[in-house]
Amino acid sequence: MIRILWYIVIIAVLATGAAWLADRPGDVAVVWQGYHIETSVAVAVLLVLAVVVAALLAWSVLRMILRTPDLVGAATSGRRRARGFTALSRGMIAVGSGDAAMARRYALEAGKLLGREPMTLLLRAQAAQLAGDRKTAEAAFNAMLEQPETRVLGLRGLYVEARRKGDLANAFAFAGKAAQLDPAVGWANEAMLEHLGAQRRWRDALGMLERRLATGRMDRDLARRQRAVLLTADALDSADTDPDGALEAARQATKLAPDLVPAVALYGRLLSRQGALRKASRVLEAGWKQAQHPEIAAAYIDMRPGDSALDRLDRARNLQRLTPGHEEARIIVARTAIDAREYDRARAALEPLLKDRPPARVCLMMAEIAEHGPAGAGAVREWLARASRAPRDPAWIADGVVSDHWEPISPVSGRLDAFVWAAPTELLGAHPTAWTSEDVIADGDETMAAGDLPGLEDAAGAPAPSAGRLIEASVAATAGKPSPAAVASAAPPPERATEARGPSGAAAPQPPAGAGTTQQAAAVPAAAAGAAGDVATGGAGEASPRPRVVASRPPSEVIFPMAHAPDDPGPVADDDEGSPQVSRRINL
Repeated sequence: MIRILWYIVIIAVLATGAAWLADRPGDVAVVWQGYHIETSVAVAVLLVLAVVVAALLAWSVLRMILRTPDLVGAATSGRRRARGFTALSRGMIAVGSGDAAMARRYALEAGKLLGREPMTLLLRAQAAQLAGDRKTAEAAFNAMLEQPETRVLGLRGLYVEARRKGDLANAFAFAGKAAQLDPAVGWANEAMLEHLGAQRRWRDALGMLERRLATGRMDRDLARRQRAVLLTADALDSADTDPDGALEAARQATKLAPDLVPAVALYGRLLSRQGALRKASRVLEAGWKQAQHPEIAAAYIDMRPGDSALDRLDRARNLQRLTPGHEEARIIVARTAIDAREYDRARAALEPLLKDRPPARVCLMMAEIAEHGPAGAGAVREWLARASRAPRDPAWIADGVVSDHWEPISPVSGRLDAFVWAAPTELLGAHPTAWTSEDVIADGDETMAAGDLPGLEDAAGAPAPSAGRLIEASVAATAGKPSPAAVASAAPPPERATEARGPSGAAAPQPPAGAGTTQQAAAVPAAAAGAAGDVATGGAGEASPRPRVVASRPPSEVIFPMAHAPDDPGPVADDDEGSPQVSRRINL
């Protein structure tokens, strides 16, 4: 449209000029070298314009002739660059698809065609990394340092290579240089936060975070969260040496992240230490409304040292009034009620949590309540058995590591704010109602033949790991005839009965008549159960002593799911009801 307007303007100007000349006729005479030339003004103007146009055309032709070598060179270079970028594109595709040979080939071709183009260095480095050629990759990354536009990229590559070799000192040095060149680079800042966090230099980490935020290229919500975590970490480290500084840091952290449980709990504890109980109560109550966490509840209940158990129970009930019906509030009330020997109140608090699958700590508290109730040892054993197969209680988890307390960084990856409050993942393949043995004994010297336990034949020859965990499935031997209830609960249906086999696969010898089995009950450590000795319960609730092997090695946790529940004797034939009982121990 604009070009059309320009054409119209030019035509209008020419028409106006022609009309102006036509309205003003005249003659032009030229006398030169004996020649006398006369013509009209209009013809003279046209001749002048023709001479100008001819001169311009002649100059254009001459200029094109003079520039022909340059034009030929530019065309050749353009084709070369086009081929180079084609090779570069194909090389990046080869890297993405994992074809190391093609990536290296196209990297060499692109390097020849494009020279020191920044992307060729990146392709060469990635192709070398894909092929496992670390020296070539480092050389390419070092070459990137010579060009300003690829300097940060080269530092990142050198950082990755140094981390791969385990050279943390050089790795963090490269990250520090990158952070100085561009404070907004995320990977460099995260690496330096990891480095400073490992050295517990929280103030330096805060300074780096402020510089990154000042660039305006960092998410403000993320910056607030990370600043709150760093302030909490600094307050935790300085709580004993600098109480006032720790109090101010905890206050700022709580203001930045009201849902950060460690900051709220620490702020409340520090306030209570200084005697500001009212303010501590307000802070902890507000934090409890944000996150119903045991650490906040513990700080609130233990706010005033020396209080009686009933006073602590009253504060727990205050938390329950703030969040009525919440599971954590009921658990806190039950715990403090047990400490105050108010067992009926504790049972009433836990009653709504017993409908589905109560967590392990609820079952353990119910066992403690039953121990002081009329039900006796049978109810205690029942609740302890339920605790062994109950859902796991929430804990602080970071990168698969379960910790008893919160930490600002992950012990595995060094990542800031990695810990989350969640229930650990349950075992794969474990049935929600599967019965697992609580009698965990650290005697790993005995191993069981693969044929003795279904599903473990393939693992018979595999060596046990040094840090293995132990599962013991033990069946108590009895000399007399079992009770009918025990036989009914232990014997499978006749159509599912199979012939018992020994470790070698041959039929096991038939035991003498009269020997029977009793239903196995999982034994629980005496510290958790509060019971003396191990017992095996029959179908009618009778208890009989069971031999216990005490090992010299420390106990370990159950981590391997049994092929069938430890209290399930498995499929047995009708003629095996009198087989002698054996104690089985599996070292995994």
